[in-house]
Amino acid sequence: MTASSIDERTRRLQHRAMQISLWVGVLMFVGKVVAYVVTQSAAILSDAAESVVHVVAVAFAAYSLKLSHRPPDEDHPYGHEKISFFSAGFEGAMIGIAAIYIFYEAISKLITGAGVENLGQGVLLVTAATIINGWLGYYLIRTGRRESSLILVANGKHVLTDSVTSLGVLVALGLIAFTGWQPWDPIIAIILAAHILRSGVGLVRESVHGLMDRLDPELDGALREVLDQWSADTGLTYHGLRHRSGGNVLWVDVHLLFPGDADLEHAHAGATRLEDALDARFRNRRVEVTSHMEPREQHEAHHPGGGHQHRV
Repeated sequence: MTASSIDERTRRLQHRAMQISLWVGVLMFVGKVVAYVVTQSAAILSDAAESVVHVVAVAFAAYSLKLSHRPPDEDHPYGHEKISFFSAGFEGAMIGIAAIYIFYEAISKLITGAGVENLGQGVLLVTAATIINGWLGYYLIRTGRRESSLILVANGKHVLTDSVTSLGVLVALGLIAFTGWQPWDPIIAIILAAHILRSGVGLVRESVHGLMDRLDPELDGALREVLDQWSADTGLTYHGLRHRSGGNVLWVDVHLLFPGDADLEHAHAGATRLEDALDARFRNRRVEVTSHMEPREQHEAHHPGGGHQHRV
């Protein structure tokens, strides 16, 4: 399968997943608003607020996904994939705003002592939302990880947070039904708000790490496995490995050491062999490799003091 066909397949799968997330999010919001109107539950209101944020965040994520697949241009020679990290950060910030709103509404309900009505209808609506969002979150995270899309993974985590929120609402309604104690509703809502806030902070942190090109130990290990195998197969060496992730694309910089008497054709063939090995290892990502070729015999002269890590 060619790189262009892989890119087209990835775009198609990611776009379909995002469309499903958007329309399911709208459907869940409508259902939760109906449930709140019927029950006047603070916990259900917190669930509905989470759905509002979800729809707004998914709309931004859908735009980000479309932008991330644009090819490089004069203004963006490295492409547009970094928008993935902005999208994750935006979604995390939206989750945080929803959590603050839920805190406010729940504390207000706790102070005023407002009660919950029509528990049976509310339980049915929230149960349906919990099941649907649980499936959708799993689908988005699985697809995002398989297709190396941070946008989909972040969206899937948000949906799972929504599902956990709905599950907490069911707990609140169940406790009220069995005990008759109305304060369970705002108390559970406050607990859910804390959980939602924690999830949002996690997404913002992941976004910052991506924008700052923080080292991913798992990715670094996978790259070194390929390079070490390439060294064993060719008898060549490397050092100075650096890499950064842009979501769907992986940028790799590395220095390759060849015998001083190697001709250009031989050196190019060795570098191409490494590029092919990296493409095979990261099948669902575009790998852009920049290799600097050096004569092995003059390595120490070029890098006095051993400033670069050297792999044999």
